[in-house]
Amino acid sequence: MIMKTVTEFPCKVKEIEHIMIPLSDGIRLAARIWMPEDTMENPVPAILEYIPYRKRDFTAYRDSLNHPYFAGHGYASIRVDMRGSGESEGILADEYLEIELVDGMEVLRWIADQPWCDGNIGMMGISWGGFNGLQIAAHGPKELKAVVTVCSSDDRYSDDVHYMGGCLLGDNLSWASTMFAFNSCPPDPELAGDSWRDLWFQRLEGSGLWLETWLRHQRRDPYWRHGSIAEDYTDINCPVMAVSGWADGYSNTVFRMLENLLVPRKGLIGPWSHRYPHMGVPGPAIGFLQECIRWWDHWLKNKDTGIMDEPMLRVWMQDSMPPTTSYSYRRGRWVAEDEWPSAKIEELWYPIERTGLAMPGEIVTEEAIPLQSPLTVGLFAGKWCSYSATPDLPHDQREEDGGALIFESEPLTRQLELMGTPLLNIDFVSNKPVAMVAVRLSDVALDGKATRVTYGLLNLTHRNSHEEPENLEPGKRYQAQVKLNGVAQVFPRGHKIRISISTSYWPIAWPSPEPVMLKIFTGETRVMLPVRQPRKSDAELREFDPPEAAEPVKRIPLETGRHNWLVERDLANDKSTLKVIKDDGIQLYSDINMEIENRSYEWYSSVNDDFSSIRGETWWARGFRRGDWHTRITTRTVLTSDPEYFYIDAELDAFEGNTRVYSQNWNMKVERDFM
Repeated sequence: MIMKTVTEFPCKVKEIEHIMIPLSDGIRLAARIWMPEDTMENPVPAILEYIPYRKRDFTAYRDSLNHPYFAGHGYASIRVDMRGSGESEGILADEYLEIELVDGMEVLRWIADQPWCDGNIGMMGISWGGFNGLQIAAHGPKELKAVVTVCSSDDRYSDDVHYMGGCLLGDNLSWASTMFAFNSCPPDPELAGDSWRDLWFQRLEGSGLWLETWLRHQRRDPYWRHGSIAEDYTDINCPVMAVSGWADGYSNTVFRMLENLLVPRKGLIGPWSHRYPHMGVPGPAIGFLQECIRWWDHWLKNKDTGIMDEPMLRVWMQDSMPPTTSYSYRRGRWVAEDEWPSAKIEELWYPIERTGLAMPGEIVTEEAIPLQSPLTVGLFAGKWCSYSATPDLPHDQREEDGGALIFESEPLTRQLELMGTPLLNIDFVSNKPVAMVAVRLSDVALDGKATRVTYGLLNLTHRNSHEEPENLEPGKRYQAQVKLNGVAQVFPRGHKIRISISTSYWPIAWPSPEPVMLKIFTGETRVMLPVRQPRKSDAELREFDPPEAAEPVKRIPLETGRHNWLVERDLANDKSTLKVIKDDGIQLYSDINMEIENRSYEWYSSVNDDFSSIRGETWWARGFRRGDWHTRITTRTVLTSDPEYFYIDAELDAFEGNTRVYSQNWNMKVERDFM
């Protein structure tokens, strides 16, 4: 659906392009503000988005869609760069540090003290901004009256970019490299003035290598508990709207927060990737900004918009579709639940037998089935979290299933609809002390094509606890439970349900230290599917408005980029490599007369069955040019391992024109901790 551009609003909008917000320690944060023209006479509520992604350039397009829209509907909308980012002063040394949250609360107080604000403030953000909206709310600032959190997590260890089921995610390297590049970018001299170079070098010298920090915390320790509102949901005392998408990495958060928060709350999950829903891909996109206005009007203006009379949870029930790495639109329909967990969803347990999935309640014979997967299982798995840098969704699962155990149902005699979190109880023996499993649930069509519906990972040393992992005793029999990501999916009549289990899933997850053979026992190994019956009430749900937003800033392409995923199989050397290209080329931001370069390349490889050959490498380049001012940074990070250690090699270079003005290298090793 094409997003409508709105140019006329109920309120005329004025913009403060740049203002510095003073903090108590002397640091100043850069902000951009949109508000109705008459706010000095008629103060209004405020909406804060607080992130490190550079308001002047890298988020300028998205900001121009969202913030003037809110201002046009009677809000002061404030976009603040965190310390050490954009034109803000200071250093950004890690994500979600306590200083970040303290700064955020100071920003809230500053906003509330302004003559154009009536004292009521909401926080909205996607990803990082969704995280810190929840984290700041948990600190209880009186100024914060409501939150909209999009694509975020309540648990920084169990459901974020770093670890999943106690397994180290490949995206941990990818995300560390992204922030490595962000943290190395200079402020714009047009706003920062003569101090821009000093601020830049403070960042280059002080931001550090975050990958090392994250690798030194391989279990759920106090580092991850900090900022995880799941530690105590009662810390949140303001209303929360939680939003995500099935192609995003954070859909589980919506389910958990609806279940555990005690405040008024709403949940929304669409088919989207890691994007705001009015920009949602795969479609259908929705009028999300209109939904936000309904939310803000209710909680910040005390207007009855009807939003709290609607069901607690709305999700997009996805229809069956052939597998592909990029969908523009996912067929389906909206369904709703008045509460979550829903008593109307039935948990059906399917025993696993050698010949496939047995029916619930059926008694099956116990057998031990061996499994040792090749390292190449996972090359066609897509990305842990789709950022719409397609093609990044999972391909036909037949590419993967040759290296896995598969258990398949008979053709369905009627349509089956799932909604919730599938589980696998696995009964197994390992021949090594450290092992992992990856479990996939797929929809197998009449022609045999297999579309991955969801998946889950478990580091089997974490079977009892993420805080205190325990080695497996080779030859000893264990039971563990693997949680798959939540889903809403239709399995048509005649299709089959397939469960696939593998002992590797690279590069989604870093493999175990050495090859592992599991024996999986049928009988006690079984899968739970959350079954939801179709309801007439779903067809009566209020339709979402079409997507709309304010007029975007202009970006003129000067050099075309490209996005692609390439799988290379070097048969002579038995080497397999996944190459990920996200190259935006060079664009001119005409409103600030700035040329922006943004490129990243990633390589993930393995050789034969050599677990010490696993290698992840990333390279980033970002450049900024206006007239004679030209700066550019490049970063390179390589992560490898052997059975005892992870090894990090990283490089940072900064240039003015063609002259390299800063360079730093890192070489370090981190001991594996049950990983």
